[in-house]
Amino acid sequence: MPIPASSESLELVAVNQILSSIGQAPVTDLNQTNPDVAIAYNTLLEVSRDVQTEGWTFNKDYNVKVYPEADQTIPWGIDVLEMNISQDPGYLQKARHKTVKREGKVWDRQRQTFLFPKDFYFFDIMRLYNWDDLPIPIRDYVTAKASSTASQRIVGDPTQYQMLQQKEAYCRAYAMEYECNQGQYSMFGDPKHGTNYNSFQPY
Repeated sequence: MPIPASSESLELVAVNQILSSIGQAPVTDLNQTNPDVAIAYNTLLEVSRDVQTEGWTFNKDYNVKVYPEADQTIPWGIDVLEMNISQDPGYLQKARHKTVKREGKVWDRQRQTFLFPKDFYFFDIMRLYNWDDLPIPIRDYVTAKASSTASQRIVGDPTQYQMLQQKEAYCRAYAMEYECNQGQYSMFGDPKHGTNYNSFQPY
């Protein structure tokens, strides 16, 4: 059985892919005293965050039970990108409860308060995951997108940038295929989260 690679080694592989895409030599570590390594690594992290912010099946959890603290506030986790009270189709008033991060806590925009007096709440949560926790198709897409971005920042060759964009488009299509397979979406919506189409049912 192969030994799983560490997070740093996986990031190093991605950084070397970015460097090779723009015609730079590979490196043996993520020493950011090298300007090209620093740009490639920071671009990788930036693009990873941007892509995950789109919201995918792997980083979104629905109806997560969340318990307020003793002071009736709910802390906003450092890995949380988005957090909203679950929208239950049976209780449409919940759809008005949009929450945002303020002062490191969950702020209810409808009630204009940090206080959540009930024992627990159900939230839909989108999280930011580390590199080694990303699915391979998403990693490939992020690396391809980071490569085209780094090409703009380091090289500035329009021909190279166009070629890398073609690779990025291919990897995004691959990532979307993975997403559709994982989410089991169809033209009738998503049955797991109440957006599916309900056909006529006689009573």
